[in-house]
Amino acid sequence: MASRRADATESRLSEAAQSYLLTLRSMTTGTTKPTTTALARRMDVSTQAAAEMIGRLSSEGHVRVGADRALQLTAAGRRAADAIFRRHSLLEWLLTRIVGLGWAESDEEAARLQGSISPRVEQRLAELLGNPPTCPHGNPIDAAAARSRPPGVRLSEVDAGTEVTIYRITEEAEEDIELLSYLEHHQLVPGTTARVTVVSRGRDSITLDGPRGESTMGLRPAALIRVLPGRADPGLFHEIPERVTKT
Repeated sequence: MASRRADATESRLSEAAQSYLLTLRSMTTGTTKPTTTALARRMDVSTQAAAEMIGRLSSEGHVRVGADRALQLTAAGRRAADAIFRRHSLLEWLLTRIVGLGWAESDEEAARLQGSISPRVEQRLAELLGNPPTCPHGNPIDAAAARSRPPGVRLSEVDAGTEVTIYRITEEAEEDIELLSYLEHHQLVPGTTARVTVVSRGRDSITLDGPRGESTMGLRPAALIRVLPGRADPGLFHEIPERVTKT
């Protein structure tokens, strides 16, 4: 019954409200304090527009504003955000691995579609895709998956000369379209191995030798990427069933 109520609540949320909840969900697990100003900056909207949406989400019981002005998802808000993230992730798998879109394009299209699919279609899509435990960027698709997976290490904390497996492009990093495109272009995606060749604290940069040669990025974006030491267990990385990709 609770699940049906959650589905009904989510179906009433506008596309914009769903985007706000997803972004706030990301911020509560990231490095930025979730205030209305920070949320507006992250979503590239005016502070007034963000404040109006937060007021609406607060009146609907999805968001709580603390005494220090920090934003928090309520239990209902967290359930709604988690459900939206799961649908978004399934759509990204469909759009990247079957339709053939890039990461940035699939994120944009999934945002348009995530509020339109029914629970029945969502379940069928999950089955078709082999019930992925993560999104294509490696982030756990739900709380159960999060509990069963290792946390990984920040790429920015890895020493030069270390071989690593790309494990997760965190949700905070997912919102940086340029970073997503850069990682995809250099094939620094979950499941691939690379070697850290240079770490320069003074120049605020890290260089990796990966599947497509050397690539360099700042330590800040590198802090948003999680890796595992050495060659990780391939079972941690979801593969779409072959019968689906060949159709």
